Amino acid sequence: MHPAPSVILFTVLSGAGFGLLGLLGLGPALGAAPSGGLAALLLWGLGYALAGAGLIASGFHLGRPERALRAFSQWRSSWLSREAWATVAALLASAPVALASILGRPLPVAAGLVSGLICLATVLVTAMIYAQLKTVPRWHHWTVPALFAGFALTGGAILAGFGPFAALPALALGALMILAFRIGDGRFAAAGSTLATATGLGPAAGGGLRSFAPPHTGSNYLMREMIHVVGRRHARRLRRIAVLAGAVLPALILAALPAGILATALAAILHLAGALAQRWLFFAEAEHVVGLYYGAR
Repeated sequence: MHPAPSVILFTVLSGAGFGLLGLLGLGPALGAAPSGGLAALLLWGLGYALAGAGLIASGFHLGRPERALRAFSQWRSSWLSREAWATVAALLASAPVALASILGRPLPVAAGLVSGLICLATVLVTAMIYAQLKTVPRWHHWTVPALFAGFALTGGAILAGFGPFAALPALALGALMILAFRIGDGRFAAAGSTLATATGLGPAAGGGLRSFAPPHTGSNYLMREMIHVVGRRHARRLRRIAVLAGAVLPALILAALPAGILATALAAILHLAGALAQRWLFFAEAEHVVGLYYGAR
């Protein structure tokens, strides 16, 4: 599928933001020492800034931004609508926990636990927008929500200043990325989608069904948005960047350097760069079955 920059920025930045907000809320329940004053203001402010920047970026992908509020009405059937509600709930639930932490009067652990779980649930709801799509076999798999959660937890742990402890989720994320790449490469073939199934002719078509002529002579929306070809060499290079920058190098930095702003900043920059590479591939390598009509397989 066409990798739109706005959606890439939205999923990467909002994932890191809600991951940070979630871990800050869960911190006391996990045994982390509560921070207050300026340090808490900077951490919570960074979480809100990343989440907000991601939401602003998502607005550029809307064809009719003035109708965005209508997304809240379809929560019974639409994961996009559920994401809108989850986002609002996460931001509102985190606000009193953040304010109390900044003022040095933390709320009960249960309040942070609730806000943290809502933030992490928001990331999973976003992932389900893609994982629900049977028409994109690479996405229709448990590795998609696992990857979104892995990036949120790793980015949140790095930005929250967990130091060497953040190296563990980073290494787990690296292994998960490698697994997701390998499984994803075989998902389209495993789904059994062919030109025969795409046209509805099924077994009656036998093995000799082919397109007699293209549907039309010019480009259209489906070809622009749903079909994207990535060179194997280019994809392999980006996969290495995603794994190394997004997981391996941050883990090495956090484990080798003394905990502090320098190690956190270097690890965070590398992680976000790797996340951008992975998320570009996430969209660019996603093959929609509509491509069968246009000979894209």
